Amino acid sequence: MRWEELLSAKRCRGGQTRGRNVKSSDLRSEFEKDYHRIIGSASFRRLQDKTQVFPLDKSDFIRTRLTHSLEVSSFAKSLGQNIGENILVYKKDSEFTPQMKEDICNILQCAGLIHDIGNPPFGHFGEDVIREWFERKLPLMTYHGKLMEQVMSRQMVEDLYHFEGNAQAFRLVTKLHFLVDERGMNLTYALLSTIVKYPVPSTGIDLDSGDIKTRKMGYYLADEKMFREIEKETGTKGCRHPLTFILEAADDIAYKTADIEDAFVKGYLSYHTLLEELKELQMMYHQETNTFRPADKLEELYFRGKEMHVANPEEYAVKNWIIRVQGFVINCATYGFTSNYDAIMKGEYKYDLFHGTYCERLMQLLGDLAYREVFTSEPIYRMEVTESVMLSDLLDKFMTAIIKYDDPLQKLNSMDLRIVSFISDNYKRAYHCQAEGKTEAEKLYLRILLVTDYICGMTDSYAMRLYQEMRGMFLSGTE
Repeated sequence: MRWEELLSAKRCRGGQTRGRNVKSSDLRSEFEKDYHRIIGSASFRRLQDKTQVFPLDKSDFIRTRLTHSLEVSSFAKSLGQNIGENILVYKKDSEFTPQMKEDICNILQCAGLIHDIGNPPFGHFGEDVIREWFERKLPLMTYHGKLMEQVMSRQMVEDLYHFEGNAQAFRLVTKLHFLVDERGMNLTYALLSTIVKYPVPSTGIDLDSGDIKTRKMGYYLADEKMFREIEKETGTKGCRHPLTFILEAADDIAYKTADIEDAFVKGYLSYHTLLEELKELQMMYHQETNTFRPADKLEELYFRGKEMHVANPEEYAVKNWIIRVQGFVINCATYGFTSNYDAIMKGEYKYDLFHGTYCERLMQLLGDLAYREVFTSEPIYRMEVTESVMLSDLLDKFMTAIIKYDDPLQKLNSMDLRIVSFISDNYKRAYHCQAEGKTEAEKLYLRILLVTDYICGMTDSYAMRLYQEMRGMFLSGTE
């Protein structure tokens, strides 16, 4: 892969292919324009009311999808600066220029903002609920007297069984964010290629391959044509875009450190539990901890806080420790990319940027600790049961109505008409653009995606409110 192609500034609708628009008084690069398109979008604003870890939390400290995305954006840009400078200083690529370094930073900053923009309400648990709903319901659903699994193609069915927030993000920014026409936000191809973490369809998922790119699907069949065009323009040829590795590292750094901080603030995780876990890790891998000893650093910060007579030395230690860890893992990710540069550019690197290092073990511990202390706690489980009921009920009602929508052989009843009317006109317009000239099976598949599109666009509060309103509507309809 070559940076000249990888940094393509081409857009589906117009725009420059590369570099700057020198004929215009607008001195922004195409990638800087992407940034302004994103932050001005309603889809980005909705992230302020979407769950990161704690749903519908009233605290102004706890992170939402919006604050998480801003953190990922910041880390991604910092990594881009480090890595771009390393490529230049050590002359790893004779074609790489200072302008390319600047473009990389701008692309990564934008990619961090939209990497989670397609996620449904209630965090990653919302994704699980949607996948499990299809696993339960789709094998029983019929269309014109036939099982839907027999009506739709294998890839259409697999798309639903492997519903994925990453694929939904790609779909949202390329198709659903309807401004002028059906091309979504009309972002640059370099940026779009960067956010595709898994450049394979649902039928290409292979958990046994050992290659990180085949763990999940990266795009729906409905969006494959767009993906192929971007793949051709950027020259990735079935491989991950190199910047995707950096984006993923930034995401890992952001959420694994933030989850620990949020868990501490919410009272799920104590200073002493964190310290004991880190001491155990440090003892197990004592020969690899010369550069950064996490337990020692946490303890050092605690005693510093006591010496300074801060009100809460444990809080002082944990919050400052998070900052130290972030600096350490940024350096690790920089090394991971630059030391594997040739393999990454050839599309042969199969792992994340922390692979095989002590940093990888530290990151695994932080993720495991958050899972044990937070994600499997009774309060979180209680919230998730409620969330599952809400999303499943919405899926039940909208799918029942949408299957009949735009079908000349079926008629919407009065309740179906009301339910379909709730779906955004933009989403319905996008559906009709995509359904034009398609077969009945393809239209059915697109209508099902219309429901997941609509639900994924909901904020947590809106999903809860709509569920309550529709529950009342249906109860009143049975009286």
